Amino acid sequence: MGDLVALDLPGGGAFVDALQRIWDRGDAMLPVDQRLPRSAVDALLTAMGASSVVDAGGEHGLEQGMPTEPGDALVMATSGSTGAPKGVVLTHDAVSASAHATSARLDVGPDDHWLACLPLAHVGGLSVVTRALRTGTRLTVLPRFDADDVAAAAAGGVTLTSLVATALQRIDPAIFRCIVLGGSRPPADRPANTVTTYGLTETGSGVVYDGVPLEGVEVAITSAREILLRCPMMLRAYRDGTSPIDAEGWLHTGDLGELRADGRLHVEGRAGDLIITGGENVWPEAVEAALRDHPQVADIGVAGVPDAEWGSRVVAWVVPTDPADPPTLDTLRGHVRATQPAFIAPRELILVDALPRTALGKLRRGDLPRP
Repeated sequence: MGDLVALDLPGGGAFVDALQRIWDRGDAMLPVDQRLPRSAVDALLTAMGASSVVDAGGEHGLEQGMPTEPGDALVMATSGSTGAPKGVVLTHDAVSASAHATSARLDVGPDDHWLACLPLAHVGGLSVVTRALRTGTRLTVLPRFDADDVAAAAAGGVTLTSLVATALQRIDPAIFRCIVLGGSRPPADRPANTVTTYGLTETGSGVVYDGVPLEGVEVAITSAREILLRCPMMLRAYRDGTSPIDAEGWLHTGDLGELRADGRLHVEGRAGDLIITGGENVWPEAVEAALRDHPQVADIGVAGVPDAEWGSRVVAWVVPTDPADPPTLDTLRGHVRATQPAFIAPRELILVDALPRTALGKLRRGDLPRP
């Protein structure tokens, strides 16, 4: 049995060295989000059952830690779809399977060099570090995303990185050989040297690249159109001992999608996000995509709100480009109807200063302020 050691350090060489030391002594690591207030850090350490924490002052023991199982490598804290915190336990075997499968798909060679610049408390950021460690690929880790620092790293020889759509828009993509895109949906005009990924914290990062499963990854679609995954990268269990994996080894993702004629996976969205309005199915991502290019829209989120007449009505939360000249509901409805069926156009507009998003840019749809 090992211990769970929380790593409360910014991204950089010290973080990587501490992670390797934790692994070398047979313990598992829990990364701590550097933006959390002290009270939230304390709550995280308690909820995840950490036995000690490593910070700038060294390693400190904690009371009432919970041991880990042999072979456990990481515990990743995730809120999941319910908002209740869970600890996803990933084994060394799962971490290695992910590292080698992704490296093979991206044709990573001896001249490549990874850059980690996303938050390391999220699997999309940390998997860059673990991938490099497992494959012996050169690695540079930044404490945070900064466009100038990213450009400087690329000028210094970095060839590969993982980004989210918002970060991609702030750099010249051509400075990298390949960019792995996760988090929120990628832009429609994404550069040719980008690869989109689909996966969950429970799968140790992306396991489907540009719609094609990685080696060893199986995808199935249920009659209800839910996406199921089965692969060696999956979690062993949650920290509380429960598991989302069924008796046949399938992970039920809660996402809806389809396998198209060419065999590629198309992800429609979370099952709970689907809006049924007047008997029509509306995916909020489709409405967002239709409105994102409107010049008066700086950012947008869409969700359904209960409605006595329609069942649910489509509501758009918009951050205006110019708060003094915001778009009107009629303007946005007309913009949608120019390219999409009228029934997907929003029936209500709420102007906001900012949208609730995760560190990786995913919209926290459940946290949009309801009317």
